[in-house]
Amino acid sequence: MIERLSPPGAPVPKGPYSPAVKAGGFLFLAGQVPPEKGTIQQETHGVLTNIKNMLEGLGSSMAEVVRVGVYLADGADFAEMNTVYAQYFGDNKPARTTIVCKFAADIKIEVDCVAYSGS
Repeated sequence: MIERLSPPGAPVPKGPYSPAVKAGGFLFLAGQVPPEKGTIQQETHGVLTNIKNMLEGLGSSMAEVVRVGVYLADGADFAEMNTVYAQYFGDNKPARTTIVCKFAADIKIEVDCVAYSGS
């Protein structure tokens, strides 16, 4: 069964997509962009806090994340992003891909993820 979800507090999509989709035992969160522009550390905190809140609103947590996609506007921001990222995942290290790309918006980072929901 597939459910298209809008977790409590999730940003309202500005396009034709769902903020989250539950399929089988997995939650797929759409890419999250920073709520406010700032340094790479500030933008990373904003994005990962949003993901944490969305997961918790769906009855999951950062510990249940199995895959993360990180998209950076500048590869030179990797080390600073990674420092903040480690604070959110600790020993629960999901598989991760990091890609440097050009965004349509003036942001430094976007992050999506897949979490195991156990049902």
